[in-house]
Order: sequence, then C-alpha cells, then structure tokens
Amino acid sequence: MPREHPDTREALIRSGLEVLTEQGFMAAGIDGILKRVGVPKGSFYHYFASKEAFGRAVLEQYAEYFARKLDRYLCDDALSPLSRIEAFAEDAKAGMARHAFQRGCLVGNLGQEVGLLPDSYRAALERVLGDWQQRLAKCLFEARKSGELSADADCDALADYFWIGWEGAVMRAKLSESPGPLETFVTAYLAGLPRRRG
Repeated sequence: MPREHPDTREALIRSGLEVLTEQGFMAAGIDGILKRVGVPKGSFYHYFASKEAFGRAVLEQYAEYFARKLDRYLCDDALSPLSRIEAFAEDAKAGMARHAFQRGCLVGNLGQEVGLLPDSYRAALERVLGDWQQRLAKCLFEARKSGELSADADCDALADYFWIGWEGAVMRAKLSESPGPLETFVTAYLAGLPRRRG
C-alpha cells in the first residue's frame, strides 16, 4: 500500500477539477485523470473508495474555492454592493476566456447530469447552491440597506433568481465559446433589480 501523501491526493483533486469542469462526471474517466498526475490506478483507490467518493471530494474542494472567490468580490467594501456583483461577473468572464471557454461551472455541469449521478450528489449540489445563494443575498441586503435597492426588495428571491440564470449563462457561454451570454445575463439582471425611487 502506498504511503499517505496529501500532495498526491490534492493533485488528484486538482486534476479532477480540470477534467470535470470540462467534461462533466459521467464522461470523465479515472484513467485520464490519473495519467495527468502520473499516479497508478491502485494508488487512486488508496485515496478514494470509489469514483463517487472522488467526485464528492472534487465538488467539496470546488465549493470551498468558489465560496472564497464569492467572498472576495461580494464582501469588498471598496465597491458598492451592486458593483461587487459586476466585478464577480467580470472575473468569471476572464476565467472562462483564460480556458478558451472549455471549462464551465462544476456545480452546473453536475446539475445537468444529476439524473445519472449517485443519489448523494443531489443534496450536496443543493447545499452548495444554497450556500452561494446566501452569500449573494447578504450582498443584496447590503444594497437594500445602502439605498441601491428599494426597501421592499426580496433579497433572498433575487439571489435565487441570480444563480438560476447564472448557471444557464455559463453553460451558454461554454457552448458559444463567448462571454456574450454572461454579459447579457448580468446586464439584464442588474437592470431588472428593484431600485429605490428618488
């Protein structure tokens, strides 16, 4: 049995992130992931009991990474709350362009495959999206408090609406290999927010 080596486990997860954001879970082969890292198949099963367990570990890592990214933008006191959303979207566009629009959102990819995935994934994906929704809702509450949004704006519903539309826009951007869908969605989302009058 190989020695426990956290760097190898992390390298496998990083490779899994690359492959799963490009191909999704069902199309991703363990052999291709192992080849990228140079790890024999026997070692893979030392770190992960199954492909399902590996996918869950990749999802957990992605969720933590994305939550940190959201906080970096949505909690940036140097910007007004609504400008933070624009800054997040600009960063996402740049990230997709950097990878030639080959990589999408892991959560969105897995969500599209949920009927084919092990049952444990459905609740895990809902938890991740719920976490992202809460982070955005907090930013929108700040926008309401500062007067950028109307006093009766339903920040929780607006945050839910954002993620429903955003995941579709990311999928379409990947399909068209263009930032256009992200720009269209964010522009329409911000224009449609209930603003304070006067």
